Amino acid sequence: MSPPSRRLQTKPVITCLKTFLVSYSLIFWFTGVILLAVGVWGKVSLEAYISLASDKSTNAPYVLIGTGATIVIFGLFGCFATCRGSPWMLKLYAMFLTLVFLAELVAGISGFLFRHEIKAILSDAYADAVKNYNATDSRSVAVDTIQRTLHCCGKKNYTDWIDTDYFKANGIPASCCTDNTNCSPQTRKDPDKVGKEVYKEGCVSLVTNVMESNLGIIAGISFGIAFFQLIGIFLACCLSRYITNNQYEMV
Repeated sequence: MSPPSRRLQTKPVITCLKTFLVSYSLIFWFTGVILLAVGVWGKVSLEAYISLASDKSTNAPYVLIGTGATIVIFGLFGCFATCRGSPWMLKLYAMFLTLVFLAELVAGISGFLFRHEIKAILSDAYADAVKNYNATDSRSVAVDTIQRTLHCCGKKNYTDWIDTDYFKANGIPASCCTDNTNCSPQTRKDPDKVGKEVYKEGCVSLVTNVMESNLGIIAGISFGIAFFQLIGIFLACCLSRYITNNQYEMV
């Protein structure tokens, strides 16, 4: 048993650590909400691009949603463990923060590396989607969404459509048209006339820029939040050690 004087000296330290850890846990909970929101935003905003490369798609949005929801739960657990002053709960909280740190670090690195490979992947995926376009399946719908949203046509330009089976039967997709009122089915089937009615820029370069910038945001947030966990690990371990060594119980 520690002397009473020493226990009195450590009470302010434990109280201070408790205050910092509760504050940290609340911020940690808020970062979970942010990750959850970023995951949902990524799923909704990048849905067309992910569908386009479905065979090579990333699970990053789902990972962020799951991680964010878990952090929200454990953020509340951290507040509860701190208020209870339970050493084993604080150790469990520190272990969870360590796992989150490692998971987010891996996710951030993966997103950063994937960003540099995305141009070749999307170029091949878009070329294949154009070649097999039928206006009804998920990849064709993704192509239409991208062309309307980014105001582009084809892989490099609208001439990429001319050699496709869809062009021979229906002409260039209406999603390439700058103004549907002047873009009749007859015009879309004429290679000479359609060039004046469709978007001139190809989609691959624009899609690459959109994906690279969005994955960069996701990777940056993951890195920032990952290193933020180190503060919580330090505080939880320190508080647990002080409580254990001084046989201090919070009421």
